[in-house]
Amino acid sequence: MCKESLVLSDFAFVPTKEQTESSNIFGFMKKYQIDSLPALLEKAKNDLDWYWEAVEKDIGIVWEKKYHSVSDFSKGKQWAKWFIGGTTNIYASSVDKFARSNPNKLAYVFVSEDGTEKKVTYFELNEQVCKLANGLKSLGIEKGDVVAIYMPMIPEAIFAILACAKIGAIQTVIFSGYSTESLKVRLQDCKAKILFTSNGFFRKGKPISQKKVVIESIRDSKIKKVLVVDYKSVDQYEGNDVFVYYNDLISNQSSSCKTEMLDSESPLFILYTSGTTGKPKGVLHTHGGFSVFAGHQAAYLIDMKEPDVLFWPADIGWITGLTWNVYGLLEIGATSIIYDGAIDWPDINRTWKIIQEHQVTIFGLSPTAIRMFKKEKANPESYDLSSIRIMPTTGEPIDKDSWWWLFEKVGDKKIPIMNLSGGTEIGGAFLSVLPGMKLKPSTVGVPCPGIDADVFDDNGKPIRNEKGFVIIKQPWPSMTRSLLNDDTRYLKTYWSRFPNTWFHGDFALIDSDELWYLHGRVDDVIKVAGHRLGTTEIEECVISHPQVSDAASISIPDSVTGEAIVVFCVLNSEKGQNFENELKEYVSDKIGKIAKPKTIKILSELPKTRTGKIMRRLLKSKLLGEPLGDLSGLENPHVLNQI
Repeated sequence: MCKESLVLSDFAFVPTKEQTESSNIFGFMKKYQIDSLPALLEKAKNDLDWYWEAVEKDIGIVWEKKYHSVSDFSKGKQWAKWFIGGTTNIYASSVDKFARSNPNKLAYVFVSEDGTEKKVTYFELNEQVCKLANGLKSLGIEKGDVVAIYMPMIPEAIFAILACAKIGAIQTVIFSGYSTESLKVRLQDCKAKILFTSNGFFRKGKPISQKKVVIESIRDSKIKKVLVVDYKSVDQYEGNDVFVYYNDLISNQSSSCKTEMLDSESPLFILYTSGTTGKPKGVLHTHGGFSVFAGHQAAYLIDMKEPDVLFWPADIGWITGLTWNVYGLLEIGATSIIYDGAIDWPDINRTWKIIQEHQVTIFGLSPTAIRMFKKEKANPESYDLSSIRIMPTTGEPIDKDSWWWLFEKVGDKKIPIMNLSGGTEIGGAFLSVLPGMKLKPSTVGVPCPGIDADVFDDNGKPIRNEKGFVIIKQPWPSMTRSLLNDDTRYLKTYWSRFPNTWFHGDFALIDSDELWYLHGRVDDVIKVAGHRLGTTEIEECVISHPQVSDAASISIPDSVTGEAIVVFCVLNSEKGQNFENELKEYVSDKIGKIAKPKTIKILSELPKTRTGKIMRRLLKSKLLGEPLGDLSGLENPHVLNQI
């Protein structure tokens, strides 16, 4: 981070009394006679059992049999269990509930790139889920079986997720853009029996086939049936013993199906991390713990209410999509706009048109998307965005310039940016801006209620106004239940750095107002002549230059300083004759001479995963001539040819 913005003294946003007092979290505090957010945070982390029981009651989790204990850490924090002895099903606390109480309420509006729309009410959603659940049972799928979902953002993908939950099968959603190797390794690891796919889709007007990837990936797997949804007819399948068309399976099925009530610790889904380094990690979440946490995330972090309309273009193959676009949303009984396509297609203002047309009240997006809108000179001011009241963002640390762009251009300086951070292993976010908070640019807020997080130095001591390691001291309900088939890796990754403490792998700083700021991953640290610099602070400084729209920094070996800094950047205008030297001096002036880049390289775009994460590893490998490894998670592999 640039020197002048390391510790900010002024608040850019101060909520109105109405924004504070109308929020769900304020209502929760009022119910329990808690007079401030700091008091809530303190009470919640000091009495976890009280807090999480109060949360599940407030959200309205449905239990067939009430749990006898909220938590059990008797085998160690690493193996924590929640809501012991209770029986539930996340479907009972979501679709079942609202299909009865508000059947005609819209659950989803599905929008395709070509403008096709499909609206689904809670009643219709329940009918479709029941038909598919019965279809899965007719194929022999039982409680505990794994079903893989490899589809674009279409209605049947949501139906498949929910049908699995309803009957106690375990779903694993695999991003529809993954290539053969990425799909195959996940199918093999989780031993899935059924695979859902589509007959192709479109991205930026171009047809995308899934057929070859599917056929090659199911070899040497446990897949018995592939269910094909008739979507955009890019691929042609002949029905046989393996390939079955979705509509043929459900056409004669009953629209009534019993929801299986399960032990609280029964697995709900497996979700794999992106696998940008090494074998992907299979994270496991449960019906009880995730039900409570997903509702908590929707109700208290982004203040979702039943009348809300959410538009958050986050794929269901990532935890953001599952937490807020599926389970959290449906537990609140709200509506979501699900967009299948590129958010800048057919033009850069497609997003604002959707918000205006559907009167979106909660609009979420990633920092990568914000930078794209900035670079392409999107024009949100030309649209009526007055329906928006909350703007969540996540995926990576947000730089100051992008924060201000969103705050001013989209929010008109009146709407809070609910910057949050978490992960697949967390089950959502553990750091977040909360309703009613005063905000500074780029802050990721505070630890969520019920999360006992801190920043440690190298010796495991809490620090303030200095960068340190993000840790969590106590378990939470949706903490991953180990890693699938790999307890050893789980313990080494999350529990080996400090005793009995979750090590998240992020750098952060807590300022004098107790607001948090993320500074990138621990793995992304650059050491120049013994000085430790985070890639985030270098990149934020580079992006603050008026000609730069996006940036990434890496280290390369240096015979004098040990490591030297290389900056890759994307420009929003033609560079001047001495731009590289000018930018080097700019960084040196802002951070210090120790941060002066050795080399500046200009790219048309940065290599990123489909979730918007910058692939610094690939930048470094390409520059040093090292093997690149699997590129299937990369959105734009062609950009590597520019290096």
